[in-house]
Amino acid sequence: MNELLARKMNPKSLDEVVGQEHLIGNNKILSNLVKNKRIFSMILYGPPGIGKTSIATAIVNDLGCKYRFLNATINNKKDFDQVVEEAKMFDGLVLIMDEIHRLNKDKQDLLLPQLESGLITLIGMTTSNPYHAINPAIRSRCQLYELKPLKIDDITKALKKAIKSGNLPKIKINDDAIDYIAKISGNDLRYAYNLLEVAYYSTSDKKIDLDILKKINNKPAFYSDKDGDGHYDLLSAFQKSIRGSDVDAALHYLGRLIEFGDLDSIYRRMSVICYEDIGLANPNMGPRVMAAISACELVGLPEARIPLAEVVVELALSPKSNTAYLALARALEDIEKGNIGPIPDVIKINTTTYKYPHDYPGSFVVQQYMPDNLVGKKYYIPKDSGYEINLKQVYDKIDKLKKRN
Repeated sequence: MNELLARKMNPKSLDEVVGQEHLIGNNKILSNLVKNKRIFSMILYGPPGIGKTSIATAIVNDLGCKYRFLNATINNKKDFDQVVEEAKMFDGLVLIMDEIHRLNKDKQDLLLPQLESGLITLIGMTTSNPYHAINPAIRSRCQLYELKPLKIDDITKALKKAIKSGNLPKIKINDDAIDYIAKISGNDLRYAYNLLEVAYYSTSDKKIDLDILKKINNKPAFYSDKDGDGHYDLLSAFQKSIRGSDVDAALHYLGRLIEFGDLDSIYRRMSVICYEDIGLANPNMGPRVMAAISACELVGLPEARIPLAEVVVELALSPKSNTAYLALARALEDIEKGNIGPIPDVIKINTTTYKYPHDYPGSFVVQQYMPDNLVGKKYYIPKDSGYEINLKQVYDKIDKLKKRN
């Protein structure tokens, strides 16, 4: 079986690792640990293809440690038992573990005492957020290090090193092609290496240009795992850009979600935005969004991009109000604290004193609706903007009539 270029380019020491300057380099945490010949259990987390495995193997290579590599999902309890026995034999062992967020209880129970005693030093790796996805008992015994997405310059530098390495003999490639690979790699160095290697072997003369690359792949390798933080970060960026009225950023994140093909999440997020962020400032946006969703479902992609673009521009540039959202939050806070009180007799089912508002001028009559202990309580605080100006006028008028009576 032929070894892939990405594997051949794995760094042998921390000095060869691309990026992650906040952890690696002069007087940085991981470099200092290696320099001082010490290692502690740690978890490396971040998107795929940015160097988690490379850093883990570079650390053990630099320290000359005995180590084993396991995957929390693939390897069974027997494999873990064997690692423990090897650790006892060598008086210590580094266990590099991928997918650590999938470690089940049996394996955790086996591993925890060995981490506690120091017999096994763990280097865990995950694309998930360890604060949410990893068992607290494991997490408390490890230092957590977040790896940052690689910059385009980092990937360009790594590609040029691969080109000069001799692993792709007689390769011919210009700077435009290298830049293209770096830009569509989605910060994933493994993806960039793989695209370079596929392009190399898909030509007869080993000459790689933009035409060849675009025939192989012209879509960015976005990291947006539906089960992980990348997906929710993207949806969060989409909503916050609309909330902040940055129409260009909103369209950018919409484009990334469309490229990922995740229409359902777009629909749900836009519906939430209508009522959480636009709210009473522009109540018409609710029906507008539902109409756009219906149009998208009718025409499908790629034409669905048109109604989505229109409605996202409207959402971003619409006046904003979260007053109804906050009003209910205040009411729920009172309820959760037990601040409720009996329902007034006048609005109970079997009442003879209830005044029917439609029988009065303006369909309004003053009577008590709030429990006695909450009379005068204000949950709704209207804004002076958009459609809500009209609601505020009515609200203030009713408030004056209540006070007068």
